Amino acid sequence: MLHSLLRRGLFLTPLIALTGCDMVVMNPSGDIALQQSHLITVSTLLMLLIIVPVIFLTILFAWRYRKSNTKAKYEPDWDHSTRLELVIWGAPLLIIIVLGLLTWISTHTLDPYRPLQRLDDKRPIPANVKPLEVQVVAMDWKWLFIYPEQGVASVNELVAPVDVPVRFKITASTVMNSFYIPALAGQIYAMAGMETQLNAVINKIGVYDGFSANYSGEGFSQMRFKFHGTTAADFDKWVQKTKSSTVALDRANYTALDKPSIGDKVRHYGSVEAGLYDAIVNRCVDRNAVCIKDQMAEDATRISRKVSTASVAAERSARRMTEASTAEVCITPETKKN
Repeated sequence: MLHSLLRRGLFLTPLIALTGCDMVVMNPSGDIALQQSHLITVSTLLMLLIIVPVIFLTILFAWRYRKSNTKAKYEPDWDHSTRLELVIWGAPLLIIIVLGLLTWISTHTLDPYRPLQRLDDKRPIPANVKPLEVQVVAMDWKWLFIYPEQGVASVNELVAPVDVPVRFKITASTVMNSFYIPALAGQIYAMAGMETQLNAVINKIGVYDGFSANYSGEGFSQMRFKFHGTTAADFDKWVQKTKSSTVALDRANYTALDKPSIGDKVRHYGSVEAGLYDAIVNRCVDRNAVCIKDQMAEDATRISRKVSTASVAAERSARRMTEASTAEVCITPETKKN
C-alpha cells in the first residue's frame, strides 16, 4: 500500500511543480503575444488530431494482439486496405494543408516589421494615435532604452503606456542577443551593425519581465529588465522624472556604459546626444571610426565607377572593332593592288 502511494506521489510531483509556473506565454497581456498564443494552441490541437489516435491505436494493437489473446484474428496474408490508406494519408495531408494556411496567414499578420492594425480584437488603432518609438541596444550585459522623441534614456528599465502602439528599433553593441518580453510579443534578435524592428502593444497595466533569449556570455543569466505598462499620465510622469537626471547620454558616457558589466542597476539619462543611436548601429560612436553606412556608400560609388569605366572601355573597344570591320569590307581588289 505504502509503495503504491509513493509511486503515485512521484507521478504527481511534476504536476505539482507546474502549478507554480507563470504561463505568461499562453496568458499574455499584449495583443501580438495573445495572437501568437492562439496560434500555438490551434497548431497544437491540429497536431494532436494525429498524435492522440496514433498513441491510442499503438496501445490498443499491442494489447489486442498480445500473445495470450487467442481470440484475435490472425491474418498473415492481409496486405492492403484502400479505406485504411485513405485515412492514413488523407488525414495528415489535410492537417498539413490547414497548418500551412495558418502559417502563411500568421507570418504576414504577425510580421514584427508590420505596423499594428489594431489594439486588440475589438478595437482598431485610433487615427490620432502615434506610435511610441523606443530604440533598444543590447549590451554586455544590460539593456539600453532610448526614447528619441522624449529625449531620455534608461538602463534595464522599459516603460510604455498601455493601448499605445510601440515601435522598437533594436540593435546590439557586441555579440548577437535576443530581445524578449513574453507578455508583449515574441523574441526579436539584436545584432551589431544591423537594425531589427518590432511593433507591439501592451493592453494591461503591470510590471513584466524582459530578458535576453540568446546566450551571450558570462552575464547572460542576469541580462534582465522590467517592463512597466502604465497609464498615459504615469508615463508622462516617468518621462519628467527621467528628464530631471543631470546625467546626459553622450558618446563619452555611452562608451563608458558599453564596457562589460553584470548586474547593473536601473539608471536614467536626462538627455540623449542627437544621432547617438544611428552611430551605435553604424559602429561609429568613436568619431575616428568610419560609419558602416558611409563605408558602404563609398564602396558602392567605387564599384559604380569601375563598372562605368569598364562599360566605356568596352564601348570603345567595340567601336574600334566595328570601324576595323567596316574598313576591311570597303577594301576592293583594285585597292589592294594599288
